[in-house]
Amino acid sequence: MVDLFDFETYNKNNSDSRKIYSVTDINNEIKVILEDSYPSVWISGEISGFKQYSSGHIYFNLKDENSQISAVMFSFQNQKLKFSLKDGMQVLLYGKIKSYVSRGTYQVQVYNIEKQGVGFLKEKFEELKNKLFKEGLFDEAHRKQIPYIVNKIGIVTSKDGAALHDILSVLDRRFSNVEVLIYPVKVQGETAKNEIAKAIQYFNKNHKDLDVLLVGRGGGSLEDLWAFNEEIVARAIYNSNIPIISCVGHEVDFTIADFVADLRAPTPSVAAEIVAKNRADIEEKLSMIKDRIINNIKNLVKRYEEKINFFKTCRALARPQEIYEDKIYLVDEIREKLILQIKNIFSNKHQQLKLNIQKLDLLSPLKTMSRGYCVCFNKEGKLLKKVEQIKTNDILDIKLINGIIKSKVLEIK
Repeated sequence: MVDLFDFETYNKNNSDSRKIYSVTDINNEIKVILEDSYPSVWISGEISGFKQYSSGHIYFNLKDENSQISAVMFSFQNQKLKFSLKDGMQVLLYGKIKSYVSRGTYQVQVYNIEKQGVGFLKEKFEELKNKLFKEGLFDEAHRKQIPYIVNKIGIVTSKDGAALHDILSVLDRRFSNVEVLIYPVKVQGETAKNEIAKAIQYFNKNHKDLDVLLVGRGGGSLEDLWAFNEEIVARAIYNSNIPIISCVGHEVDFTIADFVADLRAPTPSVAAEIVAKNRADIEEKLSMIKDRIINNIKNLVKRYEEKINFFKTCRALARPQEIYEDKIYLVDEIREKLILQIKNIFSNKHQQLKLNIQKLDLLSPLKTMSRGYCVCFNKEGKLLKKVEQIKTNDILDIKLINGIIKSKVLEIK
């Protein structure tokens, strides 16, 4: 049996205690409660019913699979947008809830809008990739060599993820005595990027003896792996003095960390295999090196034995006196030739000297004077050749072959 609500009885009993609101009163109270409860808010959703008026103001609905809310972005706010809005775009907006008393409605007054979704993330990925490429963070010249054999490894990943389990399993199987230091971090979410960068910086500051650092996580969506596409992580990897292997996701996944790291491993397990060489492989390689060294020593000894045998039969060492005996004969021959040449030179010079003396003798004025000639000089010692050079009473020196006569000029003819 259904009881019917008795309005007459209800009104009679509550006529004195009723508080009656006007529509405006209710809307005013709702406005205060609503706007005080949500002075600022972040809301994620899809744009629909997008309109932009000549005034510059933008109106749209933000919806998800179950409901929607009205939104407005005034012109002085949307001028700062770096992209165009359109229906179907997944966004994250920041604003406050505004209630309108006159209409009894509410909407979001938007201050800022960010893109969301895979398309947006891919756009951010390419933008950061191009930026870091231009700065030289991907240059091959900057990459450090990964040691062939490592003794101490650092790992930056989640302590609860499959990646850590895979890495430790491979290390235990292939080279169990390697020392491992683990810095557990979040590998997705808002704080993940800072934790990963801090872990890399920690190892560089406090464990500089690490041979290599593994930084990564297991596979996932683009959003799951996004912490390894953050600029702060890329720069921490680039500034690391410890060689870093990036091991993020599966083989098909590429992140910014992969481009900056010294080496990229397609999975965490492969990264562990790279740094932890199999013990049997190392023993085999050492055996090959040992054989190569022994063969090289044998070849070296053989070459020196051949040289020693050669020196034993060498004339210079077996009969050294024969070398200088031949040289003695040669020296004697050269000496005789030199003496003969010197004698010839002296003889030639002597003959030349005699000829020159004879020539000088023929040209000497003394030779002429010996035939009865003489030479006259005035008192100044000047040779007299003509009578015009002489005056009466001049004192002259007349030189004969064996003396000088001083005379006075009495007459000139």
